[in-house]
Amino acid sequence: MYLKKIKGPRAVTLPDGTIMTRADLPPAETRRWVASRKAAVVKAVTYGLLSENQAMDRYGLSAEELGEWVRAVAHHGEEALKATLVQRFRAPGAEPSDP
Repeated sequence: MYLKKIKGPRAVTLPDGTIMTRADLPPAETRRWVASRKAAVVKAVTYGLLSENQAMDRYGLSAEELGEWVRAVAHHGEEALKATLVQRFRAPGAEPSDP
């Protein structure tokens, strides 16, 4: 079997003992970001499977967007990545924009 050369590890062990591989990541052409896909990218960046730059290049994310996902998980857990709960986990002092 042929393995494509890549920079970085092919798999990492998460704190709960599970192993995350690059096959567990969402496809590079992902456009619909549900909480579980965001969480997979955040775990990959947090535990070293992907660098922040690799994640931004692969998924077309801005540094602000990826940083917001990472902060949300760090402060509130993976629940904060759900679009339906954005208001609950919004940063203090952030005002909703007028329509």
